[in-house]
Amino acid sequence: MEPILSDHHHQPHFILIPWMAQGHFIPMIDIARLLSLHHVMVTVITTPGNTDRISATISRLPVRFTTLSFPSAAAGLPDGCENLDSVPSRDLARNFYNAAKLLRHPLEHHLRTTSPPPSCIIGGVGFPWLHSIAKELDVPRLVFQGFSCFSLLCNHNLNSYKTHETVSSPSETFVLPGLPGDHCIQMTKPQLPRFFDKSSKFQDIYRELQDGENSADGIVVNSFEELEPGYAESLAMATCKKVWTVGPVSLSSEEKLDVAERGNKAYVSEEDCVQWLDSKPTASVIYVSFGSMGRLAAEQVVELGLGLEATKRDFVWVVRGGEKSAEVEEWLAGEFEERNEGRCLLIRGWAPQVMILGHRAVGGFVTHCGWNSTLEGVAAGVPLVTWPLGADQFFNEKLVVDVLGVGVSVGAKASMEGGEMKGSTNGGEIVRREMVVEAVERLMGVGEEGRRRRERAMEFGEKARRALKKGGSSHLNLVLLVDFVLDHDVKRNKKMHGCMKKD
Repeated sequence: MEPILSDHHHQPHFILIPWMAQGHFIPMIDIARLLSLHHVMVTVITTPGNTDRISATISRLPVRFTTLSFPSAAAGLPDGCENLDSVPSRDLARNFYNAAKLLRHPLEHHLRTTSPPPSCIIGGVGFPWLHSIAKELDVPRLVFQGFSCFSLLCNHNLNSYKTHETVSSPSETFVLPGLPGDHCIQMTKPQLPRFFDKSSKFQDIYRELQDGENSADGIVVNSFEELEPGYAESLAMATCKKVWTVGPVSLSSEEKLDVAERGNKAYVSEEDCVQWLDSKPTASVIYVSFGSMGRLAAEQVVELGLGLEATKRDFVWVVRGGEKSAEVEEWLAGEFEERNEGRCLLIRGWAPQVMILGHRAVGGFVTHCGWNSTLEGVAAGVPLVTWPLGADQFFNEKLVVDVLGVGVSVGAKASMEGGEMKGSTNGGEIVRREMVVEAVERLMGVGEEGRRRRERAMEFGEKARRALKKGGSSHLNLVLLVDFVLDHDVKRNKKMHGCMKKD
């Protein structure tokens, strides 16, 4: 089934406004690429600092980019702070959110004057006020949050049923309500995202974000039906909204440069990375990364490193952001690198993750369970060691380990504020090296359990690739999404012409 463009003789204009955090920005650029393949005009609106990160990719995209100056100084942020991963302190998170609000006037002016006019607005989660603009323009406003259907459904149902409020202690478990299938998924309150914490100083922001989600006309999800059977339908029924699963969007391009440069400029050359991986046996390497926002305390970084070393396996380890303290760097650059020379590729900064995960040498992924990373691992057919830090990550761990059966939990017990680990991800205790070794060995071991897990991971990888091909579930959902917008365009034009005739 193809878009019904020939019936309407009209090319719709999709406006994409990504939230300015890498976990949201990167998949929305991929969604822009996918939409452009369905004969629609696509414009991405963001800030100069964010386009600079993907300047090489932009030249290869059949997508328009419009930049609006980000009011960093006006909101009390350092100059050039245009992405959440560049905010120097969690104390400035509210400043960043307020700066995004200041984009409303220039954005509204652009949307009213751009040609052709918008047919649809797909906005990131951090712009709840987009609904009123879309309403005035009489165009659908869809929301992209960067979460799985599983996580979105869990969030919605907990907000509705308040099941988590029935437990009397942090260690007491409760069952996640309203999930399809026969899985009984249990969690504890410390594992929930921070917006369930009524004492959080960001509760007013969380309420605004929730209101923005509730007012959207539909939800675009980076997932695919075969990975979360029944969850998109359940989410649509629970929220009374249309839901389109269009992923995994990390597979939006097979071009070598697009894969290597996805999201940001890597801190290691593609050639050096591939050469190192090429020298390793198939499925022998462990890839370790905690995403663009994950932060580990110095003591935890050391424990992780010693655990990886104790596995006696080859590993690629990405160390970035707040983890690169002077203490950690001194330890890494000392005897650790010397002891592990040849069996450890240490990447300080941004890594070409999709490219690494897709290499035949990688056999396991130690991840914080951010949805992008989780889905990239699944799409590559690689089983996961799950180590959630916060946000939706414990939900994703439950999906990966308990529902899909493609992961092993390292044993982290508590969500950390803002993903920043200050001495704990295990309910008051550091995740020790022995826990890392045990999880990696379960994942990479030669037993029957490990074999079945790897087979399931490879099967999901095959299903992921088929989902985006013509006739696949995600390809069809993209067609249906374009048709939905086209249909709204036709109805709006008829209404406008009717009003003009009356006048």
